[in-house]
Amino acid sequence: MKQEYKLKMLESEIRKVMSEALMAMKDAYIESMKSLITISRVEISKDKRYADIFVSVLGNDEKRKEVLDYFEEKKGYFRSYVAKNIRMYIAPEIRFKEDRGIEATVRIGQLLDSIKENQKSSDNK
Repeated sequence: MKQEYKLKMLESEIRKVMSEALMAMKDAYIESMKSLITISRVEISKDKRYADIFVSVLGNDEKRKEVLDYFEEKKGYFRSYVAKNIRMYIAPEIRFKEDRGIEATVRIGQLLDSIKENQKSSDNK
């Protein structure tokens, strides 16, 4: 139980540092998109060698793929940023994965709103 707690704390810290790294980037490509990108969660392997970084990007599928490809190219920057800001024996290898959770939440909200509108219009008739 204690080991799992430490792992969760480390995941939380890496998520925070990854968000800082994203904001600290001085790249023209990513500068205009920072507000559309969220580091939603981090999962670390039990041996702490791998960190799966779940990234949520608001936009179309093409934009999401573009951002994930860009992050894959900049993987070294993120890993070195984590190594400099968190005391670990070995900085984990970073793997970026798409997280569609926020988008699904927005979609569900839209569906619920449309159902409410349909019910109101049918009640008024």
